[in-house]
Amino acid sequence: MKRPIHLITAASLFVCSAAFGQKKKDTWIDPAKTAEENPDFLIQGEYGVAEKGQKWAVQAVALGDGKFDVYILEGGFPGLGYTREKSKSKISGTAAALKSADGKMVGKIADGKISVDKDGKPWIALSKVKRGSDTIGEKAPEGAVILFDGTSDEAWNKDDLIANGLLKNTDIATNQKFKDYHLHLEFRTPFKPFARGQGRGNSGVYHQHRYETQVLDAFGLEGEDNETGGIYKTAKPIVNMCLPPLEWQTYDVDFTAAKWNAEGKKTASARMTVKLNGFLIHDDVEIPKSTGGGKPETSEPGPIFLQGHGNPVFYRNIWIVEK
Repeated sequence: MKRPIHLITAASLFVCSAAFGQKKKDTWIDPAKTAEENPDFLIQGEYGVAEKGQKWAVQAVALGDGKFDVYILEGGFPGLGYTREKSKSKISGTAAALKSADGKMVGKIADGKISVDKDGKPWIALSKVKRGSDTIGEKAPEGAVILFDGTSDEAWNKDDLIANGLLKNTDIATNQKFKDYHLHLEFRTPFKPFARGQGRGNSGVYHQHRYETQVLDAFGLEGEDNETGGIYKTAKPIVNMCLPPLEWQTYDVDFTAAKWNAEGKKTASARMTVKLNGFLIHDDVEIPKSTGGGKPETSEPGPIFLQGHGNPVFYRNIWIVEK
């Protein structure tokens, strides 16, 4: 059976240069230039084996100035074994000198490998790996509404949105409105190692401009309802499937609109089933009301809205199949 995550090469990444104009300080949007300018970018990422049945996997998150938080995940990578119920340990420091708060674990990252000792004995040795969604580049089926294919921004309510074949997230909405649908969308967060929390590549995909599936560089984080995969302030993802910044990622969403009777009373809440990078993270979740920043609920259909937040998040290959 085909696994929802597969290995991809760095050459397959689409390179995009300063499409938002002047770069913000300490913000990188071009994978190739980032690799040349910031050695931390090459160290940050996942270490382990991208298969089920592993004892451990590691996610290394860059914090700027050569510092890292490194998370050791029991059971392997998220989606392939690690769950919220399993252990998650942290070691921090520079790549050459990582240690846990209690000093019992020490490690280092060099030459594409991480090694960790525990209680003075060798414990973990893993190589870096790159994962990518199996729905990356998925073609729109017959009858789909093409919202962005890299050639035109006519589906959106603003002009001059295309940069090197990618769509900028400058608070834009589709001209067409939708009710029930399946949405496929690909996004890429910037590399902002000095930023923290919601300042780290914040954006969002609003369904009917009412209900947000969050976009954020949440790589290595807990997977909260205000991080990538979260239905904003409503539901946490089952597992945090967010990949490192500047990797292309996918949302595949089945959305069912709220229902209203003839008297204008809501009789059923909106619902969503969501896959992030090919893995189920929400299974027919009820959304009782509009999420933060969303438009008020009505019986009318609504557009897809991409939130800006001033962060250079890019989108591509967006299409929708109405139900």
